[in-house]
Amino acid sequence: MAGQRGESPARGEDAPDAATTDGDSAVPQPRAGGRAEARRAAQGKGGKGAPPAGGGGRAAARNSRKPKKNVKKIVAWSAAGVLVLLAGTGGAIYFKLNSNIKSFDADAIATDRPPEAQADADGNKPVNVLLIGSDSRGGNNSDLGGGEDGGARSDTTILLHVYADHKHAVGISIPRNAIVQIPSCKLPSGKWTKPTNDLFNAAFSVGGSDAGNPACAQNAIEKLTGIRVDHTIVVDFNGFSSMTKAVGGVDVCLPKAIYEGDINPNLHKKGELVLPQGKQTVDGQKALDYVRLRHGIGDGSDIGRMKRQQAFMSSLATKIKKEGLSPTNLLPLADAATKSLTVDPGLSSADKLLSFGLSLKNIDMHDLKFVTAPWRYRTQDANIDLVQPDAQKLWDTLKADHTIDGQNATGQQDGAPAAPSSPQPAAPSPSAPAADTSNEAVKVAVYNGTVTNGLAGKATDLLKTAKFTATTAGQAASTKYKTTMIEYGSGQKANAEKVAALFPGATVESGTSAGVTVIVGKDFAAANGAAAAPTSAPAAAAAAGAPAPLPTTVTNDARSADDDICANTTYGSGG
Repeated sequence: MAGQRGESPARGEDAPDAATTDGDSAVPQPRAGGRAEARRAAQGKGGKGAPPAGGGGRAAARNSRKPKKNVKKIVAWSAAGVLVLLAGTGGAIYFKLNSNIKSFDADAIATDRPPEAQADADGNKPVNVLLIGSDSRGGNNSDLGGGEDGGARSDTTILLHVYADHKHAVGISIPRNAIVQIPSCKLPSGKWTKPTNDLFNAAFSVGGSDAGNPACAQNAIEKLTGIRVDHTIVVDFNGFSSMTKAVGGVDVCLPKAIYEGDINPNLHKKGELVLPQGKQTVDGQKALDYVRLRHGIGDGSDIGRMKRQQAFMSSLATKIKKEGLSPTNLLPLADAATKSLTVDPGLSSADKLLSFGLSLKNIDMHDLKFVTAPWRYRTQDANIDLVQPDAQKLWDTLKADHTIDGQNATGQQDGAPAAPSSPQPAAPSPSAPAADTSNEAVKVAVYNGTVTNGLAGKATDLLKTAKFTATTAGQAASTKYKTTMIEYGSGQKANAEKVAALFPGATVESGTSAGVTVIVGKDFAAANGAAAAPTSAPAAAAAAGAPAPLPTTVTNDARSADDDICANTTYGSGG
């Protein structure tokens, strides 16, 4: 697949990796290994020992392994990250998990690190968790897609930022083939490598061990973002496969049917149906097929695959949250996860892991977001560059503990004393009771039409208090709204008037979008104690000590964990 978008001709998964050096020594990077799809192509309908289909030799078999490798481990981290995010309680779980958990060497973490986050006025701190999926070929992983060769790779990584209020979180997907600086990393021999520019997924491979090098990946993330990583979690194929079965499957959706030839293009034929079009529940191998899928959908890139992985993680989190966090529900999942889990020393026991999980249980699925770091294809090869200054704005937003729509989640306002997180609702009118349960059927998109940070989030909270189904959509096209505007689509006038009861003085008029849209203005800012804003967004941000607003290329592409599972699951055209 060399030469495709998302696959470097020189550094694709089939190409030998360059040596990592330290002084005069050379440590070869792990070679690409086998994939379950290669075996699937070789075995036809599953019979062992059948000759490779499509005239494949070893080169063809190696080419066919690419899609499988990346996906499985990605799903693995998905499940692990959600497990940690939503982990429950119970002594039985503690004793069951404690013997399973493995941790990596703390001495391999760089000493030159970003500073720790500061606590807010209530003593709460944000937490940054690095979620890594390992394609380690050790143990039973070769039966699930790992190859005959040794070593491990990390083709997909998420930096999960949990805000200080512990009610919001955002996961940032880092493209595996983004060119970044890999800092000095510790080898199994105890020596340290020299810094180099390389594909991001090369960091986890440094040293060539079956366990991978999670400390090196953590060092690379801290170097890239300037954000201190508090915890790192690694899950392998076997753990992912077991977890998807433990939860009884995960709901996913595909815009078109997927066949064997899509999963393994080297099959050179359509093959049998693997995943049907539309909504379905997958576990085990089917789940791996979903998350590894690249071809036959969109432009066949890793970008589309990351979107599906974000959708998968969202769906898994939603299911675990909905079914409850009882020991009965969690024990099978936790046991499956931790048997294939490697963590940093700070999460090296069940009590630490579960205590951390309990601290995050109040995150609402709508406030769990996923975005991809701003990126673009390189002109000189098929790899990716992170776009600046957009990527830096994203890192700055996380460091300031602001949500991607600009809401301050530290528990206090920028440069001001602590204030309520949401305004008090206006007195309900007889015709539009604020807490009418029928409001749940009314979907409202909320935009900030000013330069005052956090207003869209406040308005969203206000609407949710009144039982409306509200979504924070981000910054409006204009920041000069003096009066809050409420627009409605066809047949939505009555609903718009119900919404308007919460925004005294708001203007209500028809618009082009479906449903109801709220664009909060300066009147809403004034009603909620916000100071008069400077005339420009950068000036406002500077005056308030807040980061500059994120570009719409980031905010418009964000996924909430409660989004429709069929939405935003591919990228580009074709297939």
